[in-house]
Amino acid sequence: MATERQRAVLELLQRPGNAHCADCGAPGPDWASYTLGVFICLSCSGIHRNIPQVSKVKSVRLDAWEEAQVEFMAAHGNDAARATYESQVPSFYYRPTPSDCHLLREQWIRAKYERQEFTDLDRQEPYSAGYREGFLWKRGRDNGQFLSRKFVLTEREGALKYFNRNDAKEPKAVMKVEHLNATFQPAKIGHPHGLQVTYLKDNSTRNIFVYHEDGKETVDWFNALRAARFHYLQVAFPGASDADLVPKLTRNYLKEGYMEKTGPKQTEGFRKRWFTMDDRRLMYFKDPLDAFARGEVFIGSRESGYTVLDRLPATTQGHHWPHGITIVTPERRFLLACETEAEQRAWLEAFRKVVDRPMLPQEYAVEAHFKHKP
Repeated sequence: MATERQRAVLELLQRPGNAHCADCGAPGPDWASYTLGVFICLSCSGIHRNIPQVSKVKSVRLDAWEEAQVEFMAAHGNDAARATYESQVPSFYYRPTPSDCHLLREQWIRAKYERQEFTDLDRQEPYSAGYREGFLWKRGRDNGQFLSRKFVLTEREGALKYFNRNDAKEPKAVMKVEHLNATFQPAKIGHPHGLQVTYLKDNSTRNIFVYHEDGKETVDWFNALRAARFHYLQVAFPGASDADLVPKLTRNYLKEGYMEKTGPKQTEGFRKRWFTMDDRRLMYFKDPLDAFARGEVFIGSRESGYTVLDRLPATTQGHHWPHGITIVTPERRFLLACETEAEQRAWLEAFRKVVDRPMLPQEYAVEAHFKHKP
């Protein structure tokens, strides 16, 4: 009988919707919540274990199943659970993928099953109201210390502001939602709830690094920023569908890491710098947590005269790392060196993905106004 029940559970995985994790979409889920009736991956099962009052999990292949549990799974399944627990997910709300950080997946799972935020619109007020204010720990630009700062996000003004003092009348910075991005960076910031917010200041990228001790607060801020971006884009592009706008709300970086670079004359020595590939902007920093980039390079498309080579010119000297990359733009060449061949391959893949993609009309405007700091 136990073998028959095991086989019955495995057969349920073949049903439509059950072949991927109900929470992050990872293929081949090997675990299940037998109180929610969903099939989930190993990573998400660990989060379910932390909410035992809502979800109890078993291995699909290794644990013994009772007849009533098998019947419950058969009566429910991933598609049915989505229809219940995700019936009112806002278009802008970020749905995590298998590669996203633990915090995003945890808060998505808790929002769905524990708080049931997507079955009642009133529970979505923290990120759907169009206005949000509160305190976040923000890293100081010069001293690197995290200090509590008041932040205010207002859709009406299309801006995120922060204040250095609680009683300050004027904000220290005003970040226009039009040019805002947010991405989770727990490893870089050194906190599991670390969020990197970027905006344009004088056409150059400015970074701020924040976190909140409460993971829910950090994710609510993230989704409130996405909601504000969504509202801005709906006004800016009135004919666009939600499917067109949602990918533009926030973006993760294509690649980050250390490389060596030399200056525009290519006669000085190579220096180790932290590089960030943000869509078509390649930025380099002395330190990963610097507020401003030392320089930015626009990388256009092959049709516009941009190419990437997997080597340095034969006459190049002064690099300590052996695996070279040359970025050719219409104006000049950028010489880079990677420590390992694996890093070189990863960077080349990221660069070529951008170069092989035709430029959009608005990207030509960015290229025209782009400033490179040598």
